[in-house]
Amino acid sequence: MKLDDNSLTPLYQQVLDDIKAHITSGAYLPGQRIPSEADLSEMYSVSRVTIRRAIAELSGEGYLTKRQGKGTYVNQRKMTRKIRQSSDVQSFTNVCAEMGMQAGAHVLEQRIVTARDEERRLFGEDCDKLVYISRVRTVDGLPIMEERNLLPLNGFSFLLEADLEDASFFEVLNAGSGRNPQTSGSSTIEIALADAQMAKNLQIATGDPLFYERVFFVDQDGAPLCLSNKYLVGSRYQFDI
Repeated sequence: MKLDDNSLTPLYQQVLDDIKAHITSGAYLPGQRIPSEADLSEMYSVSRVTIRRAIAELSGEGYLTKRQGKGTYVNQRKMTRKIRQSSDVQSFTNVCAEMGMQAGAHVLEQRIVTARDEERRLFGEDCDKLVYISRVRTVDGLPIMEERNLLPLNGFSFLLEADLEDASFFEVLNAGSGRNPQTSGSSTIEIALADAQMAKNLQIATGDPLFYERVFFVDQDGAPLCLSNKYLVGSRYQFDI
């Protein structure tokens, strides 16, 4: 690629953008070793310092991983989910399918918990017990999210015995209750850090950044349905706004 020396865009950014384009287009495949710094320096006719900065930023964004003594490798594609209007809810499984990815799930816990004050305000003051479902969701076998779903015990006790391994939670929910998330009553996103147990579950380092998404779903009739807390690996996930 011939870089534009007269552009207002810095040379390292032009290199970064071109390598990223190679990754997103499939020219560089997940797990593939990209050319060495010396080769890239020659390809782009820039200094190795410029190449090193571009690679460092791409590594920070989760596109590349440097392996000591082995080179720089392309990471698995990031899971991308569009932030949709409240009336357009999609399951994780369907989003993966649209992207040509294979969704998976591993169950961590299925148990009954006592509703806290905030949860009683969401589900109703007479809702004392909740079904708690915790799973690790994977994309093409790679852990990408830990989800923790809460639903009223009354009407959803079947979820305590349901087979939720590698299953769509929305589909199991609909099959057992006839209800399905149709709108998001509320949704928030913030940054969190992985604790030791979550890091183990998601195969990342303790303290790695996560997206924490909290969504409250209502059903097709507008009745309270599910509170979902999702912890998404920052380097493996992005939102399309």
